[in-house]
Amino acid sequence: MGLSVFIDGEYLDEKDAKISVFDHGLLYGDGIFEGIRVYGKRVFMLEKHLDRLYNGAKVLRLDIPGSREELKENILETVRINDIEDGYIRLIVTRGVGDLGLSPTKCGRSSIIIIAATIKIYPDEVYEKGLKVVTVSTRRNLPHSLDPQIKSLNYLNHIMAHWEAHHYGADEGLVLNNLGFVAECIVDNIFIVENGRLLTPPTAMGALKGITRDVVIDIAEREGMEVSEKILTLVDCYIADECFLTGTAAEVAPITHIDERPVGDGSPGPVTKKLMQVFKELTKTTGVPV
Repeated sequence: MGLSVFIDGEYLDEKDAKISVFDHGLLYGDGIFEGIRVYGKRVFMLEKHLDRLYNGAKVLRLDIPGSREELKENILETVRINDIEDGYIRLIVTRGVGDLGLSPTKCGRSSIIIIAATIKIYPDEVYEKGLKVVTVSTRRNLPHSLDPQIKSLNYLNHIMAHWEAHHYGADEGLVLNNLGFVAECIVDNIFIVENGRLLTPPTAMGALKGITRDVVIDIAEREGMEVSEKILTLVDCYIADECFLTGTAAEVAPITHIDERPVGDGSPGPVTKKLMQVFKELTKTTGVPV
């Protein structure tokens, strides 16, 4: 027996967990998702993730079957059944089964899929030595076209950026918007430290309003740091004292080189290390118990 996957009210063995080839999530990327972490059998920032899921559904005019409390319990039960102590949840809502045409009006009931497993984005040494990042040519989607605030199932923009970073042998890619300003990393937010201040691009620049991003901002402010949103250029990143990224899967990870230029002295800085430590401590005590 493999993992048990929740699909539309049933818990199925992973080999039997299937969706229709006519599901518009598959045919057109019509759907939304959330990646959620589990620490010590506590689901981290669950309500924040559900808020973003329901907001995305509202924008896409996507009905999520059942109540929010039912969905929350299904998430927790999926974690319980798979006995996940420290892991990762992928929560997916698709438009559901329709025909081969584009119109969502031909789709019936939306589908909910919940997977609870493990994930590891970077090897352990990355958190000690730092990430090497390159700027990719793929630009972030325009907010008035496909707003990056919507975590839709269409991640081709991110995948193309990933292929570029992989081609150049980098750990991660830095993504710019159409104006050439820094948006974010491929699937993570970016921060720099400049003269003791913590700076991160505004979401209007094409960055997702990441939940880990918000957690780190709260931590930094509680630690007495000055935090600001600021439009960043590549030069700002090159000459920063420190740099790091944040994301649900990646957590808080130091960036020590950008386009073959060392950030600061080329090793994780004291502010980054402090935030990594406090974030790790927070995950031990925060979250919805499974």
